[in-house]
Amino acid sequence: MTAGCTHLDQIHPVTPTANGCEECLRTGGRWVHLRMCLTCGHVGCCDSSQGKHATGHFHETGHPIVQSAEPGESWRWCYVDKTLV
Repeated sequence: MTAGCTHLDQIHPVTPTANGCEECLRTGGRWVHLRMCLTCGHVGCCDSSQGKHATGHFHETGHPIVQSAEPGESWRWCYVDKTLV
């Protein structure tokens, strides 16, 4: 399901940068679900989490596509085009 996403060229082979939300791990925060940036590997928490660090990472860097970092999930989301990838 890639119709509508114009940022597929920004997906790179990445390795998760942490075993949890990077910011929450630093501050002692808690997360609900994890998302991994497919441009740099940053791991952040979802928008259901208090910190919303995955979306914050997008706003800070412009990296457009994240993938669920939850076991058994492989969906991807483009923040810019607001679509599943």
